[in-house]
Amino acid sequence: MSVQVVAAKMAEVELKDVPTGKDLPAESPAGSSAASPTAEPSSKPGEGSLGLLTPNPAKMPQASAMKRSDPQQNGGEAFINRDGTVAEAPRMKKIQFADQKQEFNKRPSKIGRRSLSRSISQSSTDSYSSAASYTDSSDDETSPRDKQQKNSKGNGDFCIKNIKQADFGRREIEIAEQEMPALMALRKRAQGEKPLAGAKVVGCTHITAQTAVLMETLSALGAQCRWAACNIYSTQNEVAAALAEGGFSVFAWKGESEDDFWWCIDRCVNVEGWQPNMILDDGGDLTHWIYKKYPNMFKKIKGIVEESVTGVHRLYQLSKAGKLCVPAMNVNDSVTKQKFDNLYCCRESILDGLKRTTDVMFGGKQVVVCGYGEVGKGCCAALKAMGSIVYVTEIDPICALQACMDGFRLVKLNEVMRQVDIVITCTGNKNVVVRENLDRMKNGCIVCNMGHSNTEIDVASLRTPELTWERVRSQVDHVIWPDGKRIVLLAEGRLLNLSCSTVPTFVLSITATTQALALIELYNAPEGRYKQDVYLLPKKMDEYVASLHLPTFDAHLTELTDEQAKYLGLNKNGPFKPNYYRYENL
Repeated sequence: MSVQVVAAKMAEVELKDVPTGKDLPAESPAGSSAASPTAEPSSKPGEGSLGLLTPNPAKMPQASAMKRSDPQQNGGEAFINRDGTVAEAPRMKKIQFADQKQEFNKRPSKIGRRSLSRSISQSSTDSYSSAASYTDSSDDETSPRDKQQKNSKGNGDFCIKNIKQADFGRREIEIAEQEMPALMALRKRAQGEKPLAGAKVVGCTHITAQTAVLMETLSALGAQCRWAACNIYSTQNEVAAALAEGGFSVFAWKGESEDDFWWCIDRCVNVEGWQPNMILDDGGDLTHWIYKKYPNMFKKIKGIVEESVTGVHRLYQLSKAGKLCVPAMNVNDSVTKQKFDNLYCCRESILDGLKRTTDVMFGGKQVVVCGYGEVGKGCCAALKAMGSIVYVTEIDPICALQACMDGFRLVKLNEVMRQVDIVITCTGNKNVVVRENLDRMKNGCIVCNMGHSNTEIDVASLRTPELTWERVRSQVDHVIWPDGKRIVLLAEGRLLNLSCSTVPTFVLSITATTQALALIELYNAPEGRYKQDVYLLPKKMDEYVASLHLPTFDAHLTELTDEQAKYLGLNKNGPFKPNYYRYENL
């Protein structure tokens, strides 16, 4: 008999001694038990100077020995070696932790001021997400509004989650500074001149490490700053703590209620003896609040800088109605915001936000992106590169033609709603995805928004008695229909990337520098240069912002000769493109 046949028969005998799954003891020596299943659930350019997701182990043979139960060992285990001898496996003691009887995932007895108008899965109320802030949940459920907080210097003019997180937040800011070269250069070049000396800037933006670098730059340039958050989910609590420790009046924390949101804005504005003269807004909520609640204060504002589609739309409405009594700078439509923050930032952060919240695999998924502006272009490019099948909806024939030329199929939303796996809104509009669309979605469809405002998805229509809301993790909800169908709603329809993940710091450096220069321009402009209207950032400033970021890439600009400049009819130092020039992307 050959060696191979002998070996095969020995292996056959050994395998007959191996118990099947049903012969295994109900409980392993370690005392583990089966896990209980979880419940299914018009521009006017200025001429200003710059300034600046397990196999069954019982069915897996070991590499050097086979394991079986031995009755003589009282339910213990033995290993059968290759030579047929039996060796007893070491006994394993049951380990009981001191706090084993403690109940985990207990629902907090106090929710503070936050109103939850939905049914939330009790087992997941304390689930964490690494997105946006490491301090998303806290054992302390006391509302920051009910706390008395002071920084190390005794100052208490702020309202944040926890001042003790300041050191951690400071390290976050230091990391951001390394990726924001233009702001650091601006701080270094202009802090001696203090071009914002006397400026009292009230801001309402996402409070992140990148915003902190901007705020500290404005302070270095002479400005006094008071700040609130423009989104109830995007605040990084540790960064807010670092700013408060540094002396900034910050009123924001992650997970604010709607009431908290407006309260924080009011605390920034309504301060005895402090009259803001500059507004830096993202979404227009701050501007709207001052205009409605404090009209006399609004009239004394020297300039408004706005960086979002929603906010700019509000400004143009005021201007058209003849109610805008303050010059405003439309930063959203500046080249350095539109072509970089809106396009490149969203191209990277859409994947980050979806991965962190849902762990979804993009290859082969059918996705519909509503809107093919710069944000939509960035989202489509990223999803296409990951192997997704991407559809686009559009109202503008020019943007629609661009989508077709870029290889995307242009559709109406109701044509693909029953088949798509992910729905992303990028329009800045209202009721883009309504209840009728949501009712027709397939089970498990992911719904999210990449526009600034939470008006694009009609979330209010989902807050009805027949639908059940189940919190899965931070900023991830299952909305369950009576027949068991569910959709996955991210950030309750609010901005996905800043609510559920982070965004690339370098791109935000471009936007933040643009905002800083716009503030400097409006604050220092001679009287009469800017009327009570909405303006685009001067082209010269756009080019200057871009030039400040080129050294990061060791990039070297070519300079025009005098003859070339004369031939083109340009100044050798710019601006190099007329205001009507359209910077297009490949």
